[in-house]
Parts: sequence; C-alpha cells; structure tokens
Amino acid sequence: MHGPLDWARYRAVVFDVDGTIYSQPRMHLRMLAAILVECARRGDAGLALTLHSFRRHRAALGISGTEDFINRQYELTARARRCPPEEVRRVVAEWIERRPLAFVADCMYPGVDRLFQALRASGRTVGILSDYPAHEKVAAMGLAADIVVSAADPEIGRLKPDPRGLAYILKQTGTPAQACLMIGDRVFQDGGVASHCGVRALIRSHRAHPQYDTFRSYGDSIFRPLLEQTPQAVNAEAEKCDRTCSASIRRSGPQTPLRERSSDPGNNSRC
Repeated sequence: MHGPLDWARYRAVVFDVDGTIYSQPRMHLRMLAAILVECARRGDAGLALTLHSFRRHRAALGISGTEDFINRQYELTARARRCPPEEVRRVVAEWIERRPLAFVADCMYPGVDRLFQALRASGRTVGILSDYPAHEKVAAMGLAADIVVSAADPEIGRLKPDPRGLAYILKQTGTPAQACLMIGDRVFQDGGVASHCGVRALIRSHRAHPQYDTFRSYGDSIFRPLLEQTPQAVNAEAEKCDRTCSASIRRSGPQTPLRERSSDPGNNSRC
C-alpha cells in the first residue's frame, strides 16, 4: 500500500519501539560507553563479546523464523561463549532490558509525545509491537498505549516479520487490517509484518522506498493533519473515521465509536 495517507481511514496506529520511537544510534553510544566502562572495571571484554554474540544470533533467528527463538537465542549464545544459558539471560536482562531504561527518554525522537497525545485525543487505538520487552520502555518515555505486545510474550513467541504479534493486536482491539497503520523503521521486519497482515506500513527512513511510504521525522507534513487539529476538528475527524470504517467494523463485530472513546478519560485499557 503506497500513496497519499488519509488518516480518516485508520482507527488504530501500531508503533515499533527501537529505532522508531527513539534513536538507536544515540542509545548505542550511551550503552557502548557504559559497557566499555564495565569491561575496563572487570579487566576483560567478556561482557561486550556476549552481547555482540547474542544480538547476532537473535537477528539470525528472526530471519529464519525459528519457533522457539526465546530459548534458542540464549542456548546459541551460551554455546558460542562457552558459558551457561542462565549467565546469558542475566547479562541480557541487565544490559539490554534494564540499563537502557535510564537513557531511553533522552533518546526519544522529538514530536513522538505530541503524536501519541494527538492519536489518543482523536480516540484512536495506540498499540506497541516490539521484538523486545516494551512495557517499561514505554513508561520510561512517559508515553501511554492501549496495548503493548512483544515477541517474548507467551501468546506471541515469534520475532517480526512473523505476523503473529500484529495479528494478535488486531484481534484484541477488534480492528480490521485495513483500518490499522503500522509505523516502524525496518523494511524487512516492520514493513514485512504489516504486509503479512494486510496492514499499511509507514517507515521512518531518510530514503524513499518503492513499496512503503517513508518519513524523516515526526514533524513531517504527513503527521500535520493530526498534530494541528483543534478540539472541534478532532470530533469531526472521529465522526469521519467512524463513517469511513463502518463497513469494515461491522464485519469485525461491534466496537465503541471513536467519538465516544475520545471523550472517555478512563479509556486506558491494557492487554
């Protein structure tokens, strides 16, 4: 799906996290400094080598579509590093899941918070689909989402571009595929999962792509219809979206109209 984007068509917007909501190069620099300090303190490079091996094996598992990637990523890294899988789990939990939380807010792209607020003000569902655990990252950035799903969740167990995670979000929110927009930064993973589910993808990139629409920043013109809406325009947009999506929604079952959800301050459900 490619071409002009009509926001009235979309009841739900699903975001990737790493590299989409925050800058991975900035995060990598912060974490590299912390890892080098720790390696210097220990007097060996074992920590850096373990993390490098883990990321390499995990990426390969994502490409191959391995079913039991959660255990395999630790087993393969442990075999390469000649250490117990439990040690790999401990390193990953500390250096990939916990330590970055201190830096993630400073690495968040400008305008993300405004976009999340505008989407929620319009009554749209905001979802998160990440290959890594994301609840704590989203909270650390001060963002709110209606549903947060990661590849490590028991119901999913697959890395993108496997469609299981996005299909789960569509089912749990009652959103037809044609009424959902996926925003990510990786063509193979984020564009791929969207294509598998029949969902339109919007890719953060400095280069155009023949298959997917792209954007450079959250201040781009593609987001202005949402960011510049007045309260009256928000209500009108919600009503327009209800009309545009009504046929698809009826096929998917009953759902609360956007204009009602946008006026309900308690609508902060989590899955």
